[in-house]
Amino acid sequence: MQQHQIPVREDWLATCVEDAIDPAQPIIDPHHHLWDQPGWRYLLDELLADLATGHDVRATVYVQSSRSLLRADGPAEMRAVGETEFANGVAAMCASGRYGAIRACAGIVGAADLRLGAAVAPVLEAHAKAGGDRFRGIRHIATWDPDPAMLNPSYTPPEDMMDSAGFRAGMAELGKRGMTFDAWIYFHQLPKLVALARAFPQVPIVLDHCGGILGIGRYEGKRDEVFAAWSGHMRDLATCPNVMVKVGGLGMRLPGFGFETRPRAPSSAELAEAWRPWMEHCIETFGAARCMFESNFPVDKGGYAYAIGWNAMKRIAAGASASEKTDLFWRSAARFYRLPEIA
Repeated sequence: MQQHQIPVREDWLATCVEDAIDPAQPIIDPHHHLWDQPGWRYLLDELLADLATGHDVRATVYVQSSRSLLRADGPAEMRAVGETEFANGVAAMCASGRYGAIRACAGIVGAADLRLGAAVAPVLEAHAKAGGDRFRGIRHIATWDPDPAMLNPSYTPPEDMMDSAGFRAGMAELGKRGMTFDAWIYFHQLPKLVALARAFPQVPIVLDHCGGILGIGRYEGKRDEVFAAWSGHMRDLATCPNVMVKVGGLGMRLPGFGFETRPRAPSSAELAEAWRPWMEHCIETFGAARCMFESNFPVDKGGYAYAIGWNAMKRIAAGASASEKTDLFWRSAARFYRLPEIA
């Protein structure tokens, strides 16, 4: 199991059950995964089970992650197109109406090695063909830290990847095609994303998981120090008008909240208390129109249940206006990923 992925324990999650808060609030979940890994299957049936726990989730965005769904052969750089083909198939299944009103995978974010530079063009074109009108862009994971224990062994980018000429040439290819970039980095890398966003103002960028907050390893016990550095970097990033933020992803082990170590799964009130400083800073700094709540399931499922997570976010947004709630829960996601309005 990767450092940031906590094993899912259904019996533990069942120790805290809540009714949905404001169940009529429409939602687009702009960040989830599907995969079939040894000992961990999370495919359409599992997603539908989570979606059926009380909240009005009307559409979702599939984000790359699954090395189990790549093409088994062909050029290495093209194998990730298989993941887009799979996600588009799931989307077609849901579009049939047979699985209810949900439009899962209405937007698709794939994987490509942007370090290929101009040579990434045929990969992007293959993704666009495989995803049809649902394919939106690329996530090339860039998380780096001096401590190897903080890294996902499946993704080991060099520290200067986002600064490299090849990567930036790949970003230019995204810009030529109107494609988006999902940025998954750690908080101390945010200045590099600021530079990237300023270099490519034509590329819509969304920062995943509140900007990569860390609270384990060498960051354990340094929450105030991390918050001070992170919040300053986030203010700098907010000056880039092409950047939005996914507000969520705090159920991983990386932020160090430690709910998974408790005998009982957390309530939404407990999550909201822990998450509030980080999520409120994102919203206050970028504005609701540039923020979107996300689930990051099933990665976050090791830390809390799907319904509980959305309840926590609704608690955090309780004081927002009706228009701000619309942005946070679906309109920002629809705008960024060019999805149909759902309400």
